[in-house]
Amino acid sequence: MKLDVIRIQFGKDATNGLLFINGVFECFTLEDEVRDVKVMSETAIPLGEYEIKLRTEGGFHTKYTARYGELHKGMLWLQDVPNFKWILIHTGNTDSHTGGCLLLGETQQDLDKGKDGFIGGSGDAYKKMYPKVANAILSGEKVTIKYSNIDLAPKVDNLAKDHVILADVIDRKFDTIIKELKNLKKIQSRKIN
Repeated sequence: MKLDVIRIQFGKDATNGLLFINGVFECFTLEDEVRDVKVMSETAIPLGEYEIKLRTEGGFHTKYTARYGELHKGMLWLQDVPNFKWILIHTGNTDSHTGGCLLLGETQQDLDKGKDGFIGGSGDAYKKMYPKVANAILSGEKVTIKYSNIDLAPKVDNLAKDHVILADVIDRKFDTIIKELKNLKKIQSRKIN
């Protein structure tokens, strides 16, 4: 199973994103802000791809077992994140709830409206997403999550490529069209005479 977090908005204190499972949109995400130098519990997860495993110990595990009962099989835990430890996927609403982890939500507030970001319906998003991922892990499937930034900028260069229409190609096409129009005009004038 492949999860993708596509970061779409970068704020002063938070980062908005979208979560996809096997290429299908699942929910919104919220993380801490992106930083060049890590600040503990205040930095987004580095770009890259990480395996997810279940963590069946610790405070979050105990809390989520009580909250979600039999649904909960262990915390979704990202492996081998450079300079990070105990990175989880969990519920929460603002960047103050992330602690460097990934939060899930059914709704998402524009970061221009609030520096801390806000996602709503976090519990609902978690209950919808969690069994899909946990069951895949429990069935022995390798589950990964890849973090990337949205890239809407067109790739433009000045080198001749198949995707670039050169001016001389356009000129030749116009010449051909003009020639065909002149031929059509001759044919039409013969029919009139």
